[in-house]
Amino acid sequence: QVQLVESGGGSVQAGGSLRLSCAVSGDTISNYFMGWFRQTPGKEREEVASILSDITTTYANSVKGRFTISQDNSKNTLYLQMNSLKPEDTAMYYCAARFRWNYGTNYWGQGTQVTVSS
Repeated sequence: QVQLVESGGGSVQAGGSLRLSCAVSGDTISNYFMGWFRQTPGKEREEVASILSDITTTYANSVKGRFTISQDNSKNTLYLQMNSLKPEDTAMYYCAARFRWNYGTNYWGQGTQVTVSS
């Protein structure tokens, strides 16, 4: 079965950077549309970024220009490079996968916490 495992979260000061990773196992990452979501207590889950192909990506307006989503098919890994972090970026970040040939097949990681101070 497919498993997604996030890593790279942590605590940073405003203006700092982090790179999140999502390791995919059980299937090749190229079979999926991939994305990053985040959730803060008291708010609904928000889509941060998605990648459908190497030339087709989308970003939430709140992170556009600061975050970059990418994937390395040879490593079966999804990334989210986060620069110029702001306190409002504080959230639990989740990796997600949607099977290209059946949109009803979806997988989620366990989440990794990002905390931005001051």
